[in-house]
Amino acid sequence: MAVQRIHHVAYRCIDAKQTVEWYGKYLGMNFVLAIAEDRVPSTKEPDPYMHVFLDAGQGNILAFFELPTRPPLGRDPNTPAWVQHLALELATLEELLAVKARLEADGIEVVGPTDHAIFQSIYFFDPNGHRLELAVNTGTPDMMDKLDTVKWDMLDDWARTKRAPTHARWMHDGSYAKEKQA
Repeated sequence: MAVQRIHHVAYRCIDAKQTVEWYGKYLGMNFVLAIAEDRVPSTKEPDPYMHVFLDAGQGNILAFFELPTRPPLGRDPNTPAWVQHLALELATLEELLAVKARLEADGIEVVGPTDHAIFQSIYFFDPNGHRLELAVNTGTPDMMDKLDTVKWDMLDDWARTKRAPTHARWMHDGSYAKEKQA
């Protein structure tokens, strides 16, 4: 078996219409499908919902469920807010900065751009409280090769020690910037 691609990723939303409009306005996602039921198809449980699907580009679908009979949407209290997020890729830094400006003009707080050595990104929250990241790849083929070479050693060291391995320290100590200029 080989997975072909992600069919869709689903999150919960507070208001399906507001969510569709927000993702269209700020991220240019087209609304492609709505499904509403009074029963959950898989469990047959009575639970009315609206399930909306948005085009996230290149066949990727981002979906949301509005669940009006359930308790309010919440977060896992044991997981920091910065951990759970959806990262979406943009083509250029110019696009990234334009989206940042549009969000900030409407009063949406944006963190970044943050330099991750192999990509630059911004972070913000949608109206449902989901953290989003927009990223633009900036890594060179050499940088990616270096990371590929050490990935298993890093994972093995982490599994053994639960401490950040130093195999790719160059990503965060500033030496990658000198290397990119050379």
